[in-house]
Amino acid sequence: MAGEISFFELGVGDFEAARTFYSGLFGWILEPGPTEGGGYAISTPNVPGGVHGGDPGAGPYLFFRVDDMKAALERVRELGGTVDDFDAGDDDETVARFGRFKLCHDDQGSPFGLHEPPAA
Repeated sequence: MAGEISFFELGVGDFEAARTFYSGLFGWILEPGPTEGGGYAISTPNVPGGVHGGDPGAGPYLFFRVDDMKAALERVRELGGTVDDFDAGDDDETVARFGRFKLCHDDQGSPFGLHEPPAA
């Protein structure tokens, strides 16, 4: 089913400090992330997430599940939204493990993300 929240990402200044804070606050398990730049994959009881550094003051990024990224991006544009140039690891290994991600803005400029999970 498309449209449910499938992933969240926390942008922070220092991902090591975020690991200490969020694991202490929520008991989340944070494991080294898939990118060379650092960060962590977050295991929660419900929705998986991630944390990356170098993004101080950022709000959480919410990603909504889509079944077909290309069709969803076309629909965003048709409805007056925009798609950012951001690509979160479109290499084959990352896509196979985590799926595809795109940051977008609705027709009023509010940010959101789309996530096409990896093939089963």
